[in-house]
Amino acid sequence: MSSTTFTSAPAETHVSHARHAHRTSRVPPPRRGPTLTSHRLPRLPGQVALPEQKSAEPSPVRLDGFNSAPTGEVTRALLTCCRSLRWVHRLADHRPYPDLGSLLAAADEAAYDLTPADLAEALAGESLTPLPDGAYSAAHTALSAAHAAYESRFGHVFVICLDEFTPGEALDQVLAGIRSRLANDQEEERITTADELRRLARGRLTRLVRQFAHEARPAEAPRPE
Repeated sequence: MSSTTFTSAPAETHVSHARHAHRTSRVPPPRRGPTLTSHRLPRLPGQVALPEQKSAEPSPVRLDGFNSAPTGEVTRALLTCCRSLRWVHRLADHRPYPDLGSLLAAADEAAYDLTPADLAEALAGESLTPLPDGAYSAAHTALSAAHAAYESRFGHVFVICLDEFTPGEALDQVLAGIRSRLANDQEEERITTADELRRLARGRLTRLVRQFAHEARPAEAPRPE
């Protein structure tokens, strides 16, 4: 009796059919709606594109009043900025100035050229830094003691420019400045003092020029014919 031999399909055939069935039965992913177009700034080679930021520039200060004022009037006004006559005459004699920047640059140059005698003259006209209104008595005592220690060491009044600080910060800045600068030797403190005077003069000069610009100068009365 003959027997029929059944041969099984190779394992690879079953795997192939299984993979095919799996692919055909896979549910397609749901379709998405239209995507919004992203808003991007143009890309520049080697740079990150950023929007240009413009800050409002302050209106320039006019120097007409300062430039045209009589020499005596300007000299007296400049002495409120710096008590060095060399500094004052140099600025007054070089008028007119085209703009505030040119005037401040000239003021800096004149301050850098002050001799030790000029510096002593300017310091003699300086006064102690006033305390803000409402300062308590202990603050007056501490500040007076600090000023006395400074003047005993260096022989002149302590000067510091406080234009970058609020009135409420003035006392702390003065006390910290005195304590720090007491460690200087004479030459170091001379350089520091000269630079503080220069900065003080710049701030005062800027306010002075604005005052000249804002003051309305009376027109001359017409002469009778």
